[in-house]
Amino acid sequence: MVDAEVIQSVAKELRTAEEERSPVAPVAGRFGDLTVADAYAVQQANIDLRLAAGDRILGRKIGLTSLAMQAQLGVDQPDCGHLLASMAVPNGGAVTTAELIAPRIELEIAFLLGRSLEGPGVTTADALAATEAVFPSLEIIDSRIADWKIGLVDTVADNASSGRFVMPSRLTPVRDLDLRLLGGIMEINGVLTSWSCGAAALGDPAACIAWLANSLAPYGGRLEAGEIVLSGALDKSVPVQAGDVVRADFDRLGSAGVRFE
Repeated sequence: MVDAEVIQSVAKELRTAEEERSPVAPVAGRFGDLTVADAYAVQQANIDLRLAAGDRILGRKIGLTSLAMQAQLGVDQPDCGHLLASMAVPNGGAVTTAELIAPRIELEIAFLLGRSLEGPGVTTADALAATEAVFPSLEIIDSRIADWKIGLVDTVADNASSGRFVMPSRLTPVRDLDLRLLGGIMEINGVLTSWSCGAAALGDPAACIAWLANSLAPYGGRLEAGEIVLSGALDKSVPVQAGDVVRADFDRLGSAGVRFE
């Protein structure tokens, strides 16, 4: 791993890029041989500062769980980031586009955990047993890296390209649901742009939750009861701009919506 001074330098550059809405070149390769572990340390450094400033963690997000997203961004494995209270948007609420750099939107199935999960060894069945409910969500991703020219190290350091996410207005117990078969669609301004089903995310959205719990273990982390977890985009992400209205509808789960101002 690189030294602590480098971690703080990368974190500051990404933090400044977000604050000033001014993207930077990919950090991988410009700060020595950054590893994925280094990138998670960068991510945590900026999360710690946000928490010290009064923000709070609502949960976690998993990215790059579908082949569609991996192909779109040229990354071959999932990653994860933090969901903060400052990122939450009520269902049907508005996002101020000027606060972001290059926003894109994704169709997702989200989880509300009823009890904690700590790896290693967490299974898909364990993840389902720990789930209190699921709900449809839209994640607005954003990149502090210019033109979305990211590799795994870049997106991990950048809090998994997090931006905003839509909170639930309806929760559905997971019992009697086969999350693999739940279909969802996304429309922007009434035009169908994305469609898929739960199986697009690592074969089962609950498998994504298990992957996350196990992936956090080497860093001493775990998923806590009451946390929200976004299980990853089911289809490619789509650019959005001011004036857009987005709606997602899922079989048996209901809908999620957001507008951009």
